[in-house]
Amino acid sequence: MTATSMRNEIDEIPDAVSRLLEGSRSVLAEAGKALGKADPAFVATIARGSSDHASLFLKYATELVAGRAVASLGPSLASIYGARMRLENAAVFAVSQSGRSPDIVSMLETAARSGALTMTLTNAAGSPLWNAADIKIDIAAGPELAVAATKSYVSSAVAGLAVLAHWAEDAALLGALEALPEHLRSALALDWSVMTPVLERAASLYVLGRGPALAIASEAALKFKETSDMHAEAYSAAEVMHGPVALVSPGFPVLVLAARDAAERSVVEAADALAAKGAEVFVTSAGVQRAHPLPFIETGHPITDALALIVPFYGFAEKLSRLRGFNPDRPVALKKVTETQ
Repeated sequence: MTATSMRNEIDEIPDAVSRLLEGSRSVLAEAGKALGKADPAFVATIARGSSDHASLFLKYATELVAGRAVASLGPSLASIYGARMRLENAAVFAVSQSGRSPDIVSMLETAARSGALTMTLTNAAGSPLWNAADIKIDIAAGPELAVAATKSYVSSAVAGLAVLAHWAEDAALLGALEALPEHLRSALALDWSVMTPVLERAASLYVLGRGPALAIASEAALKFKETSDMHAEAYSAAEVMHGPVALVSPGFPVLVLAARDAAERSVVEAADALAAKGAEVFVTSAGVQRAHPLPFIETGHPITDALALIVPFYGFAEKLSRLRGFNPDRPVALKKVTETQ
């Protein structure tokens, strides 16, 4: 069978990350220095879809590494509501694969007029979003033909992490990023097909995480919707116990994404608690007692550990889509570039 574009692009992730880190080394360092000089009181992000999940990942990373609060700005604040924002002490990051959505461009332009230091992470140098930003980062993912974003998601997150590491002068994170392409290459070989019998005919599921892994869970839930026509909801492994747990009955599928970080123990406890209710729970940890363990890659850093989880997931999602009778390159009712007002 001819490989799908989605599969090819998943396989390109390690090379895309390596190309970004090597080819943009000076640009990423200069962006970090610019943030250090500006010393923003807080950070805001502007994005939609997978790019918004990359922004959520960077929110947790920024709060953990740089100690700055991060908020998400709704693009419609500018394009629909015409709101005037007070952002003179902020750094504002816009993340977009295409750089062409008018509402995201409008919100970044509004942020610039409000006095914020603006930065874009995009796969489209020369796009309207690129032209609107003070700091321009080309994520260098290369052409992405599949409608469902994969390598552009990872490259956006890595570019943001690199800027953050230079901003915070975090040698440990910089070292973890240098080693990341090889870890991602190893992650490509991981097999999550143990979930297939449960999910091949499932109508819905939960995807759980905490901290940076919650952002990965959000991206995974979107991919289930886009490529397999499944109702998937992402929750914090703590938040799910505050109401959504009521829907978990025997046989209900749950994917739990645990990283090697301070939240792992609590995430594993939640996974085992759901498994005790009869749910079919799969978790990326060796510490589970009731849930089904999934293989994972340890990168040596808690933040890149979380990011590496998306690679075996993407491979699983592409296979699941085909098994369920869909074309993962052409999700129903979707197109590659969505230009919202």
